[in-house]
Amino acid sequence: MSTEPLPPAAVPHRVGARWMTLFTLAWLAIWTVQLTPVQLLLPLQLDTSEGDWISGVVSSGLVLGVGGLAGVVAGPLAGALSDRARTGRRRRRPWALAGTWLTALCLILTGFADGPWAVGAAWVGVTVGVAVSSAAFSALIADQLASSQRGAASAAVGSSQAVGVVLGVGLVVLLGLGIRDGYLVLAALMAVIGTLSALLLPDALAEAPHRKERSARRPLSSLRDRDFAWMLSGRLVTNIGNALGTSLFLFFLLHGLGQGSTEAQDNLLLLVVMYTVFVVIASVLTGILSDRSGDRRTLTVLATLVQATSGIVIAVVPTFEATMIAAALMGVGYGAFSTVGLAFAADLLPDERDHARDLGVVTVTAALGQLVGPVLGAGLVALVGGFWLVFVAAAAFSLAGGALTARARPSASSGGRTPRPRRPWRSRAAAPR
Repeated sequence: MSTEPLPPAAVPHRVGARWMTLFTLAWLAIWTVQLTPVQLLLPLQLDTSEGDWISGVVSSGLVLGVGGLAGVVAGPLAGALSDRARTGRRRRRPWALAGTWLTALCLILTGFADGPWAVGAAWVGVTVGVAVSSAAFSALIADQLASSQRGAASAAVGSSQAVGVVLGVGLVVLLGLGIRDGYLVLAALMAVIGTLSALLLPDALAEAPHRKERSARRPLSSLRDRDFAWMLSGRLVTNIGNALGTSLFLFFLLHGLGQGSTEAQDNLLLLVVMYTVFVVIASVLTGILSDRSGDRRTLTVLATLVQATSGIVIAVVPTFEATMIAAALMGVGYGAFSTVGLAFAADLLPDERDHARDLGVVTVTAALGQLVGPVLGAGLVALVGGFWLVFVAAAAFSLAGGALTARARPSASSGGRTPRPRRPWRSRAAAPR
């Protein structure tokens, strides 16, 4: 298969099955190596004795939170640097490869680490690598795809997230892998799939920007766009709600429902499978629907309402059966949100010259929510000595994320049903009368 870049004149355009397959595989690897430790390996690695189990929850939350902060810096920075690649150089491929190899190396280090400090330091490297590779791969949506295919590509990202959790947790549980072996398998998966995807996906050579355009660019200009900023805040808050509702599942099974370690791991796999089935279904259906209707904002807001329902179910009926139902609801809500929300974000990009930087911000905002959630959840568990407040907070954050997303208005070029002119932030005093 040829690795030659598409000619600049053909970007964006409609891509074929080969492009979509490689893109999906890249994201499958990214989500598998990021979320399998979050859901299973890190909690097992940091779990403490039954009499002091809350300290294990807190340690796990802090490790994930610190890693999330590192990713927030690394993703947009890598995206911005790839946007400014020298003339005649590849823009995305070097960063995708660098992020892939850093992730694989630090997964190995995490597997051999012992104690919260060593595990936390190695995990920071994993999240930085994931953020860098995510920024590079997500930029391809805006670089190379016509608007009519962005929903489909975003569906690939969203469904890969759920399938990746099943793949990773299933490999560890069904094969009976230990913690260290689990990390080694994940490192090999990322190294192979990430490298092949980065090399085989097309990547146009950077062109010299016009001198006047270069001087007019302002740092973080996207955050000055009101609609883009509302979308980002809604994405962050909704992802915190999702993380609160899912990231402590293993601890909830162990210490909230009193299950043994083997039973809890088996039941975690059942929950993950249930969640995944509905994420994939919702991702595919809403991705197609959003491409046809163009009304991505409404679908995104509705998805947050479904996600909020899942937290209420577990808080009211804290049983394993109710948790299975909640996992299905969470899958529907988050599958739709992650898919349509990413396509909505691509529609709202303020400046085509900063695709990688801005989509890096979008991707890392989602990742930050997924990694800040466990920190907040750990604090709530320590506050009340149980899990009910975690799931109430998951519902509240999901609703708040929907309200924030509803404030973002689609632009005339996005194909939405209610196109409005794009608006920068400004004070009331500066508004014309």
